[in-house]
Amino acid sequence: MDDLTAVREMEADVAPLTDAARTAARARLRRAIVREGRSGALSRRIVLRVAVAGTAAAAVAGGVVVANRGGSETADTPRLTTLSAAQLLRRAADRTRADGAGIPIPRDDQYLYTRTYITRTYVKGGKRRTWTDESWMSVDGSKPSRRQEYGKVHHDPPLGEHEVMWPPTEYAKLAKWPTDPEKLLKTLNLGGGRPGKMAFGQACLLMQGPRVMPPGLQAATFEALARIPGIRIDRRAVDALGRQGVAVSYPEMDFSFIFDPKTYVYLGLRVKGSTGYPVDGKLKHRDWYHEMRAREELGVVDRIGQRP
Repeated sequence: MDDLTAVREMEADVAPLTDAARTAARARLRRAIVREGRSGALSRRIVLRVAVAGTAAAAVAGGVVVANRGGSETADTPRLTTLSAAQLLRRAADRTRADGAGIPIPRDDQYLYTRTYITRTYVKGGKRRTWTDESWMSVDGSKPSRRQEYGKVHHDPPLGEHEVMWPPTEYAKLAKWPTDPEKLLKTLNLGGGRPGKMAFGQACLLMQGPRVMPPGLQAATFEALARIPGIRIDRRAVDALGRQGVAVSYPEMDFSFIFDPKTYVYLGLRVKGSTGYPVDGKLKHRDWYHEMRAREELGVVDRIGQRP
């Protein structure tokens, strides 16, 4: 009997596992591997069971590796479990809901603090630059804010005295955004057209700026992206801090979201860009670069200069 037949017979009378059950199963397997992997005694039945828990999808095209077994391997043993880009985004949504539970809802008189680490590597010559940007954004926009972009400090006047940013940075405005993925997708798509490039680009801008998301908005953003046809995966991504990750992108877009391939934690953005200058009314590109942005910290504080 081959392994796939054994898997089908084992689970023939069992209801399909939920995502949470699959995640728990993988955690149990990793603990079993630590206990038994050194002696090579990891049972074949346990390995077959995790193949079911991971939906036995080792050959799914365009997937991301999320689990593997340790110890000795044989040719007929399932080795990898994979996720599609949409599945990865949904699990990232679940993770961000859990991680965001401890972030307090800010008062209007407080500030949203973010610290972002940025690395930029130029294609020609390989020159590398780094920045650590810190920003204190007034929650309701009634106070001046201090914002850093590539090391340069900007002192923004209160809301109403300067150009309004899009997507907004004011917490009260973001709190009005829908957390239903379908409705949020329409918002990101600026109200019309087929979901795709526009929505993906707006989601990147939303995640790029110095802002703290209201409860459920970041998770809904990932779930909205999961509904966009054509999203794809790069399994060889590295974030600005050198952490291995997996990137989710859209064709012909210069932005990618990077996630931890094991925990699904959001690590940051990958960007391709260039410096430019106008010539005859057109923007000429030069000095192409690859940029990584990693979120290091975010929180709520009472004044500019204070850190969580």
